[in-house]
Amino acid sequence: MPSKKLNKGSSGQNRKASDNYLEKYRQKPDVVETDTGLLYRVLEEGNGRSPAASDTVVVNQRIQLVNGKVIGDTYQDGVPDTFSMREAIAGIQEGLPLIKEGGRCEFVVPPELAWGRKGVGNKIGPNAVLIFDVRLLEVILG
Repeated sequence: MPSKKLNKGSSGQNRKASDNYLEKYRQKPDVVETDTGLLYRVLEEGNGRSPAASDTVVVNQRIQLVNGKVIGDTYQDGVPDTFSMREAIAGIQEGLPLIKEGGRCEFVVPPELAWGRKGVGNKIGPNAVLIFDVRLLEVILG
């Protein structure tokens, strides 16, 4: 039986898979890349407010790895996530202010803007790219 470490992938394997995914994703139409390397596509425009660093957000989100494994899905669970912008990983702190309430984006977060070389728990390995499908439901002013 493989250990948890092997299930997450090695740092080198994940880096290669991550780099390949990022390169392919950049080729999709309507993809924007920020100066930090965050990639995103606007799936639906919103018309409310955008969050600031001090705000709390309510979102529906599906989080996947490049191999397609879903590590969280509030669309499926039916219960949105609520969190402070300060608690979010760097890629989400940067990405969410780019959309307005009611909007939906796909964010492809490189490891440097997520969990980096360490990964987290037994779900996210080292050097893992995270793919977020996020709908911003509400901004609660901080």
